Amino acid sequence: MDYNFQIVLFKNKVKKKIINKFKTYKKTNTKFKSLIDESNNVIFPVKYENGNPSFYELAILERKSSKNDKIFIKDELGRQIKVDLDDDEFTISKIISFEIEEEFLDYQTKKKINSKDFVRKYLSVVGIKMISKLNNKIVVQIDESYNLFTFKNNSDADRFLDDLGQYLRKTNKNDCILVKDYSTIHRKYLYDILVTQGFPRTYLQRHSTTHPK
Repeated sequence: MDYNFQIVLFKNKVKKKIINKFKTYKKTNTKFKSLIDESNNVIFPVKYENGNPSFYELAILERKSSKNDKIFIKDELGRQIKVDLDDDEFTISKIISFEIEEEFLDYQTKKKINSKDFVRKYLSVVGIKMISKLNNKIVVQIDESYNLFTFKNNSDADRFLDDLGQYLRKTNKNDCILVKDYSTIHRKYLYDILVTQGFPRTYLQRHSTTHPK
């Protein structure tokens, strides 16, 4: 079936994948707006992959006609850059920055989750939640129960707590206490508690971890 429009995801200015194809602009724009709404509600976005900065953009591509205008966008330094496609049939009619939820390791299940799964599964239970950073780990304590989550590095764990804090304030969720920095004594106490809970001390002491996708 012929189509006149595509919604395309770009990563670092390079086409990553075609998300949808449509015949009419109305349907294209409706889907595009819904995806941008999802992007605006991302809690903890991807910023680095394999140690390299990563940024995403979502675009509407339109089949070329004589009336298509050249498209210019601003880069991170505010410079105007002409957008070109390695495609003779389509041109970009709209392009917007796009956020994608970062994933991290749920130690309990040994599977990756994102922040929305984290909030739904671990922060929706009744009671005060203590959410602490320990190296590249996040620890969630509810009464005598402890859950552990592993991030790529210290910086990502820091960023997660910052982004989570903004989300909790935005949603008026007041049953969570976030702790980013511990004194040496409290850090040792947390290590000891987690080891008694079955978490390996050598794993807890690591500062970065790479997990396969």
